[in-house]
Amino acid sequence: MHKNLALGILQRFKIPKKETLIRKRPWAFIFLNILFLSFIVDFGLAIRSVFFSLSLTACQKRGEQLSSPNGQPVHEMAGPFSNMNGYCYFILGILILAAGYFTYGRVLEKIFRPDASRQTPAVACTDGVDYVVMPRWRVFLIQLLNIAGLGPIFGAVMGVLYGPAALLWIVIGCIFGGMVHDYFSGMISLRHKGENLPEILGRYLGSQAQWISRAVCIVFSVLVGVVFAVGPAAILAPMTGWSVSAWVWIIFGYYFLATILPIQAIMGKVYPLFSVALIIMVVGILGVMLLAPFAEFMPYWMHIPSMEVLPDLDFFHNRHPADFPLFPVMFITIACGAVSGFHATQSPLMARCLKTEQEGLPVFGGAMITEGIIAFIWAAAALTFYGTPEALGAATANGKAPALAIQMISESWMGHVGSILVMVGVVILPISTGDGALRVTRLMIADCFKLNQEQLSRRLMIAIPLFAAAIAVSSMDYAIIWQYFGWANQLLAAATLWAVSIYLRSKNRCCWTAAVPAAFLSLVVLQYLFSSPEMCGFSYEASLVCSVLLVAVIGVLCLFHGSGLEKAEEPNL
Repeated sequence: MHKNLALGILQRFKIPKKETLIRKRPWAFIFLNILFLSFIVDFGLAIRSVFFSLSLTACQKRGEQLSSPNGQPVHEMAGPFSNMNGYCYFILGILILAAGYFTYGRVLEKIFRPDASRQTPAVACTDGVDYVVMPRWRVFLIQLLNIAGLGPIFGAVMGVLYGPAALLWIVIGCIFGGMVHDYFSGMISLRHKGENLPEILGRYLGSQAQWISRAVCIVFSVLVGVVFAVGPAAILAPMTGWSVSAWVWIIFGYYFLATILPIQAIMGKVYPLFSVALIIMVVGILGVMLLAPFAEFMPYWMHIPSMEVLPDLDFFHNRHPADFPLFPVMFITIACGAVSGFHATQSPLMARCLKTEQEGLPVFGGAMITEGIIAFIWAAAALTFYGTPEALGAATANGKAPALAIQMISESWMGHVGSILVMVGVVILPISTGDGALRVTRLMIADCFKLNQEQLSRRLMIAIPLFAAAIAVSSMDYAIIWQYFGWANQLLAAATLWAVSIYLRSKNRCCWTAAVPAAFLSLVVLQYLFSSPEMCGFSYEASLVCSVLLVAVIGVLCLFHGSGLEKAEEPNL
């Protein structure tokens, strides 16, 4: 009945069906999505107004006594729901991220058209090592830990130095950029026997892009593995009394086993536990922020701090203490949690473990949205705890790592036990990201030389020299190299989205869902390339003009030249 009624309304007002609208009128489709999001925002503000009006005369005493965690006075507040703007924006952001999965995610699924009857690589090419069928919940947790790590925590905390605008970028970027990037790149890999990112880029961007991306991805993944070994070792050394080098060797030993053993032997068993620890950690922070406005009414034993959630909602001004430009630097600082090219290097691992194509959206899209929620919670927590980006900047200045700010938040809100859990996460999460990066590197090298990986000797043939190089690199100073990590990350994301656009165009499907975020990320990386003093050092205006012109050229070449259109046929498994 409801379906017939909806169809009648569509016919009465001559509104095309969703599939037709996406295919023939993409801009109308985008406009309707913006209209839908505006409706959600208006609805949230209406609810906020009701709460505010009901509590306006409730308890002014609370607003007079409240102060921020850093000791600075907060804005004038009225009652236990004091200045509900920030609280409502916080809840609204999480709801929009969740709604984005169930609405825009289904749209992406309809565009790609997963085939439940089509065999996946895990079923057709089972080898017991890399191609292994695993339950969807396990694959989801592994994918989440592979892509999350410390990125959505550290990146989000450093991103809010630019102000509350970071919250907008996390929500919008995660739905319209990150989910598009992760879902399509994972599904294209699934359709091509679990191919790694360089092979996919080569199919749709040309052989030159393939060899360049191979070199970039391999070096990139090795750096990720090495840095995410040295960092935890530096944290563990003073806690245990062992030397940093000893912990580096121990971590590399674990990396080596995780790289050469079958995926279900270590990653399939340990990663779900690590993912659960990550979720528990985030849920603890979320619970404190949700209950903060009601702290007066909570039992004493809960120790809920009395504070205003998101007291600073100045979305439209750059607040960075060092006056770094919001565009493009903020969009590079917050990669994981919004959109990250690193995810496309990890998705082939799980593309080789899915039982059906219908599991693609929950695994790839669902993990991305979950990561976005994690980043949003930590960004909001940092702004709530310190009150202003300036106070947060003082806490992270003079070489102080974001880990110090995270430790202070966790100790104040979750006590000693909670802080231990958080700091364990700060150690475990980068290690789990590092072993996934090195395993992917082995598979990339194997794909380059067409080496079968069923036999242990073949895996050792790649792993031994790979780890010899990683250990040699671990003694180097990365301070200069690592500052370009975010830029390289977004460059990889832009290239992936352009390849997705070509793939969709070759199938006569709506390519704008990938082309629009690809153009935006291309503008970000080019603007950083031209304007950064460490790179080209052009003036901001001149670099912006050059970036816009180059993005237009790249868009024309990718969407109309179509170098990969003749390679769009998907192999039968």
